[in-house]
Amino acid sequence: MGRAEAPVRVDGRTARAERTRAAIVEAHLALISEGDLRPTGERIAERAGISLRTLWTNFKDMETLFEASGAEVLRQQDAAHRTISPALPLARRVDAYCRQRARLLQLIAPSARAAQMREPVSDQLHRNRLKHIGRVRDEVEQLFAAELPPSGPGRKQLVDAIVAASMWPAWSMLRDGLGLGVDQARAVMARTVGALLAAADD
Repeated sequence: MGRAEAPVRVDGRTARAERTRAAIVEAHLALISEGDLRPTGERIAERAGISLRTLWTNFKDMETLFEASGAEVLRQQDAAHRTISPALPLARRVDAYCRQRARLLQLIAPSARAAQMREPVSDQLHRNRLKHIGRVRDEVEQLFAAELPPSGPGRKQLVDAIVAASMWPAWSMLRDGLGLGVDQARAVMARTVGALLAAADD
């Protein structure tokens, strides 16, 4: 009888552990969204309603927590992402792409600001950023395939330029550096992306 119940107990422990980890990630991201861009383990544990020991039992260090929190941010972006048809006219694709990028960048703004502070000393935050870049690069190559050069350094350069114009550092410059509103910043992004693609035809 005991043997039959053992898997249930193990599954229960696993489920509790997963809930605890999710609560820790949620607490971490919530603190960041509220302006605490470098929350300590103590603050995260308190927010999650657990002990500091439980926090570090579930995550061996901040790097592993950054990995889990980064995965959750990507999940949130995936949930909010809407596929844009490559069959649309170019102007409509550029507009739809920049509207979506603006929306997603606003979604991750607190996490992006926090990551920007710590990335120079965090390999995991750097890996997180590379995942974001890879996803945007894939979207650019699919959405604007008709306008991109077929191959060669010119293609990569154009993709790099569009990706750079629509990632967090450029958005931060528009919003925080230049003080533009969301609609104004999006219009500048659209102008930049549109000009880059138009120049590809020259």
